[in-house]
Amino acid sequence: MAVRLHAPATAKAPALVLRPWRSEDAPELAVLHRDAELRRWIGSVVDGEAEAERWVREQERGWHEGDRFAFAVVEEGVRCGPGEVAAGERLVGHVVLKRPAPGGPPGEVGYWTAAHARGRAVAPRALDALTCWAFHAFAEDGLVRLELLHSEDNTASCRVARKCGYPLTAHLPAAPPHFPRDGHLHTRLLTS
Repeated sequence: MAVRLHAPATAKAPALVLRPWRSEDAPELAVLHRDAELRRWIGSVVDGEAEAERWVREQERGWHEGDRFAFAVVEEGVRCGPGEVAAGERLVGHVVLKRPAPGGPPGEVGYWTAAHARGRAVAPRALDALTCWAFHAFAEDGLVRLELLHSEDNTASCRVARKCGYPLTAHLPAAPPHFPRDGHLHTRLLTS
């Protein structure tokens, strides 16, 4: 399943492309995961290139099995200087749809943004593109509800969720080890 999604440019940032993770992303992924702020909020941190390669293989497995659709979020043709555009891509984030079997619980979405790309609406643009794709791609499977979970004190994720039409629907108690802090549950319905 070769899927490429697109999110529009803004006045401050170029358009985004969402594409499946590739093995050649591992070195850059390992560098991005050195960011303390990113490590604070995500549950699956990679330490070094070997772990990044394993992580990417796990994302590829998810596509193959049809239960986890992870996208690298990239900017193509990144500006180098005034009027100068470089060829290639720059990794700026990640979005994922965790899709259960048809008739199972709702799907779940997640995301993160690279430190160098924060403040340019990467997460909301990527999440909007993923949400539209998910509801369209899995309509025949009956997908009508997506959930988004984040730590209660992650105010940036709360803003992204609300901006993308995922209202806060519940406060969740911590559930260590996978969810060590109290959290928020945001839900978006197909009719939203």
